[in-house]
Amino acid sequence: MKAYLALAAVCFFWGTTYLGIRVALESFPAILLVPLRFITSGSILLLAALARGSRFPRGRELVTACLSGILILGVGNGTLAWAEELIPSGLAGLIITISPFWLVGIEALMGGEKPSPPVLLGMIVGLLGAAVLIGPDVLGITPDRNVLKGFLLLQLGNASWCFGSLWQRRQNVEAHPFVVGAVQQMAAGLSFLPFLWLAPTHAIHWNLRGVSAVLYLVVFGSIVGYSAYAYALDRLPVAVVSVYPYVNAVVAVTLGWLFYREPFGAREALAMAVIFLGVGIVKWHNRTTRVRQRNPEN
Repeated sequence: MKAYLALAAVCFFWGTTYLGIRVALESFPAILLVPLRFITSGSILLLAALARGSRFPRGRELVTACLSGILILGVGNGTLAWAEELIPSGLAGLIITISPFWLVGIEALMGGEKPSPPVLLGMIVGLLGAAVLIGPDVLGITPDRNVLKGFLLLQLGNASWCFGSLWQRRQNVEAHPFVVGAVQQMAAGLSFLPFLWLAPTHAIHWNLRGVSAVLYLVVFGSIVGYSAYAYALDRLPVAVVSVYPYVNAVVAVTLGWLFYREPFGAREALAMAVIFLGVGIVKWHNRTTRVRQRNPEN
């Protein structure tokens, strides 16, 4: 039950962070926002773990936590922040719903179950939805070329996030998921420090609105959300945990429209429906396959 409550927290709070990132980017460039967020949240979590006397990862376990943190949060969340400098937050949330296809493909490459014809059909349907979403911008029918750049950035982030999550899941880690999450966040934030000299200082605007957005991301996106994600990933099947991007997308689109009047018309609604249909085919087939494996006489 606790694992499902953790997943519910991920579904809701991470949906709100798309808006939080957009608000924070009004004050801080992405290259500064990412380390500011994760070093703060990582420090708070590590201090809390230290105060409780929790076991910290050591040796290979520590290296694993740091590398997975850089892959999942450094690259995965960093590309999201950069993408939101180019495209609306709701659109970013919709594009990220393609991530389960990366999970299926990467898991197969890592020696897991190979995609069956129905799964491949579902992936094709989902990618057609993505084509509906970004096709007019790629073909020059609409003038915004940033959509393609944002889409490619988010695919890099999707691939890194999914690989990091699956690789982390395969490691033998004895430390508590919350402690591992704290190390991952600190590692992700510290990995950006060598690049801070690239941050445009003229783009930094300290104000209450921007600082409040960063604090929201620290508390609800990183401390609550990511700790819940690490716990759910440790306790639940990957196929169950991977439902969160769809709830996130609905929350992100709704909040983006409410607060910024981000466009959401017939094309975006059609693309969302087609992508969700493709993912539904993949998940339905995987669930049916698992049921048959458990009940071979049926």
